Parts: sequence; C-alpha cells; structure tokens
Amino acid sequence: MTKVGFIGLGRMGHGMAGRYLDAGFTVAVWNRSKAKAEDLIARGARWASSPADAADGADAVVTMVADDEASRAVWLGKDGAAATMKAGSLAIECSTVSHQHALDMARELRGRGLVYIDCPVTGLPQAAAAGKLTLLVGADVADLDSAKPYLAPIGDVIRHFGAVGTGTVFKLINNLMGAVQIASLAEGVAMAEQAGLDMNLVAEALATGAVASPQVIRHSKRMVARDFSGASFTSALRHKDAAYAVKLAESLLANAPLVGRAAVEAYAQAKAEMPDDDEGRMIEIVSRPK
Repeated sequence: MTKVGFIGLGRMGHGMAGRYLDAGFTVAVWNRSKAKAEDLIARGARWASSPADAADGADAVVTMVADDEASRAVWLGKDGAAATMKAGSLAIECSTVSHQHALDMARELRGRGLVYIDCPVTGLPQAAAAGKLTLLVGADVADLDSAKPYLAPIGDVIRHFGAVGTGTVFKLINNLMGAVQIASLAEGVAMAEQAGLDMNLVAEALATGAVASPQVIRHSKRMVARDFSGASFTSALRHKDAAYAVKLAESLLANAPLVGRAAVEAYAQAKAEMPDDDEGRMIEIVSRPK
C-alpha cells in the first residue's frame, strides 16, 4: 500500500492529511502538538515521533508548515524528514515559503537523491478537507507526472507554472494581492464609517460592485459587522507571505513603487497586536480613534 508522510497539521494540513486517509493511503503524521493528530490517529493514521519517523519508508512526504524556518527544520533539521527518505521519493512542499527557500530546498534535497516540487495551495480549510484545493506547482514535467497520484487526493485543480520555484512565485503574487486588497478594504470601510454612510449598503455595494474580488466579498460584511469568528488565515501568516512577496518583488522590479510595502507595514502592526487572530481584524487597527 502506498505510504505518505504528512508533516504539519494546522488549519490546512489537518484536512489535507485526512484526505490521504480517505483515499486509502498508509499515512504517518507529525505535528509539534500531538493533540491535533488525535482524530487522524483514530481514523488510522500512525503518529510519528519526528519528521524523520514520518518519512521513514514513505513514497512521498508532504509538508504544510508555517514558514522557511519551519520548513528547513522539518526537512533538514535534527530528525528531519530527509534523513530517512529513500532515494527517488517525492518531497512535496505545500507550505508557502520564500522563493529563494524553495530553490535552496530543491538543490539540497536533490543532492540527497530526492525529488522536490513546490506545491503551495489556494483554498480555505473547508476545501482542504474536501480535496478541492488548487495546487500551484513548480516542477519538471516528469516529476509532476510522478507526483500526480499524491496530489489527486488534496486538489482538484493543478496549475503547473514551470520549473521548481514557479509555483511559489505565483503563490506569493496571489497572497500579496490578497494582503493589499484586505488592507485597502479595511481602510475603505473605516472611511465609510467615519463619513457616516449606511454601512449595510456599503457592505453590499463593495461585495457586488466593480471592486468585488473574492477577498472583498469574503471580508467586507465581516469587517462591517466586526465578526471574525472562524478564522482561517491569521494576521501573522498574511504578514509573512506579503513580506516574502515584497522581497521577491524588490529583486525583480528594482525601480518600481511597490504598493505591497504598505500592506507589509500594515500587517506588521496587525501581527504585533493580534498575530493569531483573523486577518480581517485589520479593520480594528485602521478604525481606531486617534
């Protein structure tokens, strides 16, 4: 039976790991907190004592962790997955990491005889649990073909952007644009409130008008109502992704006036004040009385 090691059981990773169980894979899971794995263990997953243990004997190892530092630790750190992976097995990075990190990991893991692909995802936790994520892939064509049986349980759309690193480039573009949209939405909602507009009408107009991106549709009514229950993406994660994206933009667009810098600054404040809260709570900072 095909074996998968899954590392990182946060809001997204937990549902993704469950999809491999649903698909009949033999699954070993590791997370910093075992409590998040208890229901997966009850469903048949094996609890691993370390990333290396999760990777031992696996045909593919999938990671869904917070950032570059966490990714490097679970792949190459003490008891990292690479130590026990068999030659030719797949290292599938679903985490949102920096572009340089993806390139560095590809080089280092390939040097150990492994096949690394960057495969960040888009979609909410509900989509992760349903196997309906969109997968943003950077990989050689042959490597992607080898990986497809391990991608099918977690995503129903694969967008292959090119060689390793290109999936991460697009994911950073996507999440930077999201940061700009959410931060500017908070500013617009706060302006409307201060100007005394009918806020129910404002929420409806924003969600149905020309500026109605998915982020605006999702967050406009929540910001107006100050209802941030069911957080799916935190201020700290949005700041991290936007900062990685702006660093990449600065290397590619050296002389451009980057609006993303303002979003990074805004989310730096949100991260400092409410790191684990929903990113939409940005409105509370923007609308705060002087």
